[in-house]
Amino acid sequence: MNPAAEISIDAPLQTVWEIMLATEQYGEWNPFVERAETAQPTAVGNPIVLHVVWANGRRTRSPERITALDGPTTDPATGTTTALMSYVYEGLPAKLGLVRGVRHQRLTQEPGGPTTYATVEEFRGPLVALAGPGRVADGFRRHAEGLKARAEAEAEAASRREG
Repeated sequence: MNPAAEISIDAPLQTVWEIMLATEQYGEWNPFVERAETAQPTAVGNPIVLHVVWANGRRTRSPERITALDGPTTDPATGTTTALMSYVYEGLPAKLGLVRGVRHQRLTQEPGGPTTYATVEEFRGPLVALAGPGRVADGFRRHAEGLKARAEAEAEAASRREG
């Protein structure tokens, strides 16, 4: 099972992307990843340590490495804008070949429409079941809901300033 979550966000893709890159602010809005330690600015190749809070309140650290930061690009033919952030799990189970995982976080926005946030962890290895795909999926859902709330609040505040 590859844990996943998807949510529609009523905010510009650029706003959502900037929130995703501001890892030092995750604790302000992200109920799943209460802290993310990485060098700033966020860059491909950077190690990133995610401080995860499970639904039962337990906490763990997840060492990862950023593998993709494809900033917003717009397809001239369709006007669709997309962006991608990915990182790979580098904990001991990965080093031993027992559990490997790559998380992708994709943003898509059709012209004039909301931004879709979709995330999936591509797990593989003999001990994937022990990684708790169900609890990871729950965390991704909580992460997506927090991102939506933060981005929509920022978009609304920006709209009031402009209006």
